[in-house]
Amino acid sequence: MLNTSLPAWTQSLTDSLHAMADSLRQRLVPLSFPERIYLPEDETGFDSTHATPFIQRAIDRAAESGGIVRLTEGDYVSGTLVLRSHVCLEIQKHARLLGSTDLTDYPEHHARVLTVQDTSMGMHQSLLFAEDCCHISLRGEGEIDMRGTPDHFPGDETAQGTPGRPFMLRFLDCRDIHVAGLTFRNAACWMQNYLHCENLLIENLSVSNHANYNNDGMDIDGCRNVWVHDCCIHSGDDALCFKGASMQDTENVLIERCTLFSACNAVKIGTDTQGSFRNILVRDCVIGGLAHDPSGLKHAYADSGISLESVDGGTVEDMAFENITMERAWSPLFLRIDDRARTRPGDPRPGIGCIRRILFSDIRGTDCGPRGSYFLGYPGGCIQDIALSDVWLHQHAWKAAPPSPDFPDLHLVYPDAHMIDPYGASPAYGLYARHVSALSLVRVLVLAEEGETRERFLMDPSVTWHLQTDTESRIG
Repeated sequence: MLNTSLPAWTQSLTDSLHAMADSLRQRLVPLSFPERIYLPEDETGFDSTHATPFIQRAIDRAAESGGIVRLTEGDYVSGTLVLRSHVCLEIQKHARLLGSTDLTDYPEHHARVLTVQDTSMGMHQSLLFAEDCCHISLRGEGEIDMRGTPDHFPGDETAQGTPGRPFMLRFLDCRDIHVAGLTFRNAACWMQNYLHCENLLIENLSVSNHANYNNDGMDIDGCRNVWVHDCCIHSGDDALCFKGASMQDTENVLIERCTLFSACNAVKIGTDTQGSFRNILVRDCVIGGLAHDPSGLKHAYADSGISLESVDGGTVEDMAFENITMERAWSPLFLRIDDRARTRPGDPRPGIGCIRRILFSDIRGTDCGPRGSYFLGYPGGCIQDIALSDVWLHQHAWKAAPPSPDFPDLHLVYPDAHMIDPYGASPAYGLYARHVSALSLVRVLVLAEEGETRERFLMDPSVTWHLQTDTESRIG
């Protein structure tokens, strides 16, 4: 039971999300395949240093009646592989799938149903591609290393397109997907993009993505019925990111027992939020920033631990983060509404979105700050019914002059927690909020190092809020 000092909606939300989690754990199970094994080595003329056509022919043959394409031992160098329905690509313990370093080996695959990702970002290349597939699996104890360094795939960091830097994996409009056990390394851009997929089980992955810019670890976009568990993701960009560029809703998602470390945002919704997001539970995870940046391209620490944004009209609602350990986050929590309204050409402009019914409970943070957490709503938007319960954060002090709470509304500034860096830090070291209604803080303690001069909590007159701090029953 949650503390009775919290609003009534928190208990009903928790009950609903836990029931959803139980249902997903029962329904989403590893996929089975006929014991028909297809080896690239069996294809005429096999060459492991140019393995693309041989692996692809094995996939195509397996698709005829279902089966397993197996990489058994050694290195297989490949460009784009197109997966088929009822096929499992299995990479065994002593095998590696290595991405070709020749961009011409990654032909473009344009989505049949265009989304904002296609029209605004132009992301059409990947090492592994699937579209309109069902019952597909990528599993094993082996490794996929795309070798996506700037030497092989140059390009600047960008919030728009990434031409010349393919994704490692793109699954579009697929259902019944199982990804398990593998080690993923060194994408040229995003590591994994699941867009408008249904019934997605991802488990026991090890992801290290520090090769290049825009190195997200996992992007889930407009998907339904998703269970991600026991994965370890270290990324140069967002570790776990939910997006709405598919213009479809993301709903019924369970993330548990994962380690999510990032040089940007450990857990994020945004920035593309054309679709909505609901019924998402993140629990029993360790998240935060890198202790050091192995690539030399970014930095240690995370811009935020948890970042929830709505800037393209989508609704973010009915989510809970519980039993979270957070380390090295410059802003532990960041919420933002704006009116960017990015759409496909010719689509009507959406209204302003909202963020509502979000519960943060049992959050423990160390080595955070000094930027601080902040929630920035927008006139006409809605950040409403936000509750923090049993939150304990320890962070570094901001030793410069305290920032003024009158900093600009930052309209159309790229919405990440670092957006206020030109103005300093948050006006409060614990939490600053603007344009938020029904904000509840129950046993929220933020301890700053010596030298901190800002207030712990500072709320704009546009905020309605309730604070209950019981220092005798604090966690930590």
